[in-house]
Amino acid sequence: MSTEKEVGQEVVEVPKGVSFRLADGTLLAKGPLGEIRRPFPGDALSIASSGTTVTLALRLPVHRKRHQALLKTWAAHIRNLGVGLTAGVEAKMKVVAAHFPMKVAVRGEELVIENFLGEKHPRTTRLVPGTKATVDGEFVLLSGHDVEQVGQSAANIERATRIRDYDPRVFQDGIYLIERAHLKGAD
Repeated sequence: MSTEKEVGQEVVEVPKGVSFRLADGTLLAKGPLGEIRRPFPGDALSIASSGTTVTLALRLPVHRKRHQALLKTWAAHIRNLGVGLTAGVEAKMKVVAAHFPMKVAVRGEELVIENFLGEKHPRTTRLVPGTKATVDGEFVLLSGHDVEQVGQSAANIERATRIRDYDPRVFQDGIYLIERAHLKGAD
């Protein structure tokens, strides 16, 4: 996984076929499944890529815990980006309809929820770009190549079916996350 060369530096092994590049404060990660752009704190960290390793170096004082935490966090981000761009990411949600039969469908970049608690107008939520949703019976399967995008799409779906003005102990209808966004290769 990652080995520490010296204090203030983190070396991360990335899968073959994934490359990282820093341009104008943005980290560009490219792999077999696509490309991801993410803002990168270039004033605090520097990045160097060579072959199957990426080296992160801290530009801040290394004796502070907050700076070390920033370094470790970005090392984890790069590991997740590498595996996500080669194996993919998935999440699983369950449709719970106790009172009214709910109809869930994917239309383009939106998830449409019809007849939620007997409502006449359908509820919709946009999927984050880079995330695909499929409805399989009472399950909604989300997939993509970025952990954060898939996780945010799952949160948007849960928020779209949030119940207001009813007792949540009685009305437990909704679409709930049962398997959070995880890397397919890390089972």
